[in-house]
Amino acid sequence: MVRASKEAAAALRFLPKLIVPEGRLAGRNVKLASYQKDFVRGAFAKGIEVGVLSIGRGNAKTALSAGLALGHLMGEIAPQPKREILFAARNRDQAKTAFGFLVGYIEGLPEEEQEQFTIRRGSKLEVETDMNGGGLARVIAADGKSILGGAPTLAILDERAAWEREKGDNLENAILSGLGKRDGKALIISTSAPDDANTFSRWMDEPPPGTYVQEHRPDIAFAPDDPAAHLIANPGSKEGIGPSPEWLMAQAKRAMARGGSALSSFRNLNLNQRVAADDRSVLLTVDEWLGCEVSPDDLPERQGPVVLGVDLGGSRSMSAAALYWPDTGRLECFGAFPCNPGLEDRGQSDGVSGRYIEMRDRGELVTMGDTTVPVARFLSDVVAKLDGQAPAAIVGDRFRHAEFVEALREAGLDRVPMIYRGFGWQDGSEDCERMRRAVFEGDVQTLPSLLLRSAFADAITLVDPAGNHKLAKGRSTGRIDAAAATVIAVAQGVRMRRAPTLSKGRLAWG
Repeated sequence: MVRASKEAAAALRFLPKLIVPEGRLAGRNVKLASYQKDFVRGAFAKGIEVGVLSIGRGNAKTALSAGLALGHLMGEIAPQPKREILFAARNRDQAKTAFGFLVGYIEGLPEEEQEQFTIRRGSKLEVETDMNGGGLARVIAADGKSILGGAPTLAILDERAAWEREKGDNLENAILSGLGKRDGKALIISTSAPDDANTFSRWMDEPPPGTYVQEHRPDIAFAPDDPAAHLIANPGSKEGIGPSPEWLMAQAKRAMARGGSALSSFRNLNLNQRVAADDRSVLLTVDEWLGCEVSPDDLPERQGPVVLGVDLGGSRSMSAAALYWPDTGRLECFGAFPCNPGLEDRGQSDGVSGRYIEMRDRGELVTMGDTTVPVARFLSDVVAKLDGQAPAAIVGDRFRHAEFVEALREAGLDRVPMIYRGFGWQDGSEDCERMRRAVFEGDVQTLPSLLLRSAFADAITLVDPAGNHKLAKGRSTGRIDAAAATVIAVAQGVRMRRAPTLSKGRLAWG
């Protein structure tokens, strides 16, 4: 166990003096769970300027931060005159939750101490005190201009993952710049964001120096009703804080029965996983895609004709190819990046940290070419993996017709039938629907693939007024090339398998 700093020790002494203001433990003294003590020790350690906590909903992260805010306000933690504490949130209503906990803690103090606080609940939500040199706690919403010139000693950024990107980043930058004036500290708390590109995700994946990160997030491979996953995301449940294990299990089964947005929301909010909670335009949910992954022993054989789906990347982007055997449902997928920039730099700029390097190490991703992937070489390398079998058809984007003609000629594949598909509303809607049906019917099986998991996590569908779907990215830096190649390969394979068989003609002599 790490020894607590002076500030952390003061916080650990102060918090148990408070009275729980609401919930099933209301009226009792605050009793810190082990994960809460760990966060206090880590966030208030020497040299730490920002403490980041990611945990499932209902695990008292807001209550904990409000208690720490009161300790700062009263001068019990990191005392200095004229202290300033900020409660920052996406909007005023959201910030009122933390503010409500702060006021609730004050109302549980002895009467002589309560009299030293002034609480304002009008147009401004503020608490002011003259204790130990004075202090002010106030609520602000996600508008960075509202705090320019401030000098907070403590800032609490509540539910950071839910903030609007531009306004949220402006507010965060304004807060952090103000903290430096008085050696202040920031506590950034939230459930997981829906994707890796969110600023809150970047805090955890790429923490700058002086940052303490505590994340309670089970691997996405855990089943929603796995008790181990529940305890990882909700460590308070076994210590009487937040949702009980029985409640979590009941909610998991309900979400699994309903599927769709209910299941995605449960994973995001209760399992603290990076899953989009709104799946109205999701190509496939995480659980639907994970159902396609099988062990090597259960992977179907390479039997029957094979379809090669290709999604060509542009300058400095990924190209992907999917091999699909419609007779058995076997799927294999490969991706390629240009060599410049390198995979590490590309992963940082795309907000996925070392994921591309891990894909390369797993044999799912290669690098070739300088700033573009050489199409002919890429196609040749993919076809070489077929061990002599020729593709029954190659499927690609019709808008890259000229590139395909040249590449197929150079790769010696110009005799293979080439089928051009569009990614717009007409072709795209049909291909997306055929792909979904094949997945739901169990006709797509592949080995666990980080390349495909990542691609389908970023893949959404845009829906027109007539209900047609077309494939699109869920975030600007997302890489859905492998998903696009898979969609067109599987859709073509399904069309081939369901095409009517021509009967042999019969001759009759008169």
